[in-house]
Amino acid sequence: MNAARSWDDLRPRVITGGVLIAIGVTVISFGGMVFALACAIAIGIMIWELARMVAPEKSAEAIQLGVLTAVAVILARQLGQIYTLPLLIVPAIAGVVMLRQHPWIFAIFAIGIAVAGFGLTLFRDTYGVVWLFWLVIVVAATDIAGYFAGKSIGGPKFWPSISPKKTWSGIVAGWIAAALIGVVFLLITDAGRDLVWISAVLSFASQMGDIAESAVKRRMGVKDSSDLLPGHGGLFDRFDGLLGAALFLLLTALVVDVPSLQF
Repeated sequence: MNAARSWDDLRPRVITGGVLIAIGVTVISFGGMVFALACAIAIGIMIWELARMVAPEKSAEAIQLGVLTAVAVILARQLGQIYTLPLLIVPAIAGVVMLRQHPWIFAIFAIGIAVAGFGLTLFRDTYGVVWLFWLVIVVAATDIAGYFAGKSIGGPKFWPSISPKKTWSGIVAGWIAAALIGVVFLLITDAGRDLVWISAVLSFASQMGDIAESAVKRRMGVKDSSDLLPGHGGLFDRFDGLLGAALFLLLTALVVDVPSLQF
């Protein structure tokens, strides 16, 4: 009975995941303003979820902060590089003033969400669709492998005080799956061999994004960031790993040259 219950969330997770994949592939393929608008909306929703976790009684302010963040992302894209960071920081400052609860938690995560989300649009514009598909597939493979390995193998917990469901078997399975994705892209693109270990490191960055969001939820005493996605909770629950991976990739791009990647 317990084993059966442990897989109860599989069907809604698969259905929701399938819908998200279809939407993601479509907007990434379009790129440009279509992808930017999709990212802005997603980021706005995640800021709304974050604000609701931090100050659940301030629902109107949470909506306002979500809208403000979405607008800031679009303006940052349109107005040029000199305005980018100030615009992405504005929602965090506004949230500290409006919510007046857990200011450092909100500010740090709001900036991280906004920068990572905007970074995805920047990465799509600058380096092309292949890199972005690689990023998303590595994160998805990490999540899927971790889920099935954690459920079927179990074993010692990775960080029980913050994320009690995560196991070492799931963590390692995520690294292996990501490395295999690196091998696939190595075979079908002109990527260098370093892509294999970089994929594994990116997998770890996505797992740390997941862990960071779990820490916030435990601190706020909530199970999910929202109930928007059946089987997944909220957008923040679904995309926390992608945000962590995006931040890692942005930092990497600041210190090394990222080559073009073609099929």
